[in-house]
Amino acid sequence: MTHEVTGQLSPATVAVTAGRPPRVQGGPVNPPVVLSSTYVSQGTPGDGELLYTRSGTETWRPFEEALAALEGGEHGVVFGSGMAAIAATLGAVPDGGAVVVPRHAYQVTLGYLDDLAARHGVEVRRVDIADTDQVVAALAGASLLLAESPTNPMLEVADLPAILAAARERGVRTVVDNTFATPLGQRPLELGADVVVHSVTKYLAGHSDVVLGAVVTNDDAIAADVRAYRTLHGSIAGPMEVFLALRGLRTLHLRVERANANAAELARRLAEHPAVAEVRHPSLPADPGHERASRQMTGFGAILGLRPRGGVAAADAVVAAVRLWVPATSLGGVESTLERRRRFTTESTTVPEDLLRLSVGVEDVEDLWADLDRALRTL
Repeated sequence: MTHEVTGQLSPATVAVTAGRPPRVQGGPVNPPVVLSSTYVSQGTPGDGELLYTRSGTETWRPFEEALAALEGGEHGVVFGSGMAAIAATLGAVPDGGAVVVPRHAYQVTLGYLDDLAARHGVEVRRVDIADTDQVVAALAGASLLLAESPTNPMLEVADLPAILAAARERGVRTVVDNTFATPLGQRPLELGADVVVHSVTKYLAGHSDVVLGAVVTNDDAIAADVRAYRTLHGSIAGPMEVFLALRGLRTLHLRVERANANAAELARRLAEHPAVAEVRHPSLPADPGHERASRQMTGFGAILGLRPRGGVAAADAVVAAVRLWVPATSLGGVESTLERRRRFTTESTTVPEDLLRLSVGVEDVEDLWADLDRALRTL
């Protein structure tokens, strides 16, 4: 049982206070890490009793409670990776069922869906998630809607309230991957989603040193199902990794606020740069997702899409020329990273070959700009 703080708190305060141990004289401020694979037990186990770490450990609970509180959910379930969390939510899709998913989404999510199609006859309906009419039409007879907004890597913004309501009317379960926005940028459960998933690896942990995932829901039955999936499939998280993620979560608001501000300023400057053909960020008034993001989000995120003039060669030249920005995949760490997404043969073919995905970190924005501007001016 963790310490409870009453009253309506801001998300920044929730990130710091949720999941703390009970406030007792001589007690720890932070939850301890328990490194044990098994627990003392005899006789018939009681409900919720700790037995074996694959089915539960007290080190998971503080993080799960804190993330659930941030998302406005009742249940948080941590997994060994973001893809383990995605797989658990897709476990509800029956053989021969249909899943509606953005045509631009995390490439491994799309790859997993293709695997389900091949092995279990699942119909994968790829849609332009920003086209509400197209999404609603695809929901007919579907088992599940798996949405990203903004999408990875194209930053398309879905009308989440509209498509989630349409799915509910049709009896379609809804899952929203909230990795890019974070619960500080939007709370999909409040917009009508059944389930929220995260790659905890990214912003929540925030330091590029753990691989974790999580599911948040208000539905008791869904929570029980994904916990059972975690236990049966062994897709569990290590206690030290979860401890590090909780420690990272404590500074989420500081990191996200700084990264978002940096991203918006860089987007503004890049939009005026002579070596840039296109820049995508929902903060830009001319961005196709700006109006929707302004309505349903409380932050525009820290991911940019950049297409330099000169095509693939120019994009690769920018990656090779930067010195402060780190050429690397993944995102959401304190350091700024970039990569050309189509270097992966598994990336969606409708993603432009020359698109650079920039994950903006918390460095000084002038240093970031000087490095990026210098690289662009070498083209």
